[in-house]
Amino acid sequence: MEKLGYEVLMVPHAFSGRALLSKGLLRDAKKLANKNVEIFKNRLNADTKLVSVEPSTILTFRDEYVDLVDEHLLADAERIAPLALTIEEFIWEEYLSGNISSTQFVNQEEQILLHGHCQQKAWGLMPIVSKVLEIPANYKVKNIPSGCCGMAGSFGYEKEHYDISMKIGELVLFPTVREKSDSTLVAAPGASCRHQIMDGTGVASKHPVEILYKALK
Repeated sequence: MEKLGYEVLMVPHAFSGRALLSKGLLRDAKKLANKNVEIFKNRLNADTKLVSVEPSTILTFRDEYVDLVDEHLLADAERIAPLALTIEEFIWEEYLSGNISSTQFVNQEEQILLHGHCQQKAWGLMPIVSKVLEIPANYKVKNIPSGCCGMAGSFGYEKEHYDISMKIGELVLFPTVREKSDSTLVAAPGASCRHQIMDGTGVASKHPVEILYKALK
């Protein structure tokens, strides 16, 4: 983002609470939601967005926080929710505004297979990820028609779920990655997805931002 001309502020904050929510620990997640809304409520506006590379964490601000926070913070949570963006959403907004251009990226050809994060799919955000990856003029993206990678947060890390986690990956994702050409890149916005792809296929996938960073002139 700095190479594209943006000022990046790393504000100390609490964990998003996503991991706690996935295990049903709502009271603990509520405390983190309250803390983060207090931290960011006076920092975010039309010119200063909250951006994250991990879809599940940032979408927690948009989805669960408005249901979790104490009543006196509800208005603040609702105001900042639309200002919390995935990195791909932010880049696409800036591209449409003319602040980011294809001319800032290389012209070489690149083929990319994209596996979507489940929460980005649920929010209808995967088309934006594809468009962002095609900002470099000759980058072409093909979406892998996969469901969940099988990891599902911490689910696939748990011994009792390992076999089914791998079977889910074998439905579409793993075979598609194994059959790709050596020169084709694999993109996956989710950290858990990238671990799962590596464990199931031995292929190192990249976050879309890693691919774009390497494509900068």
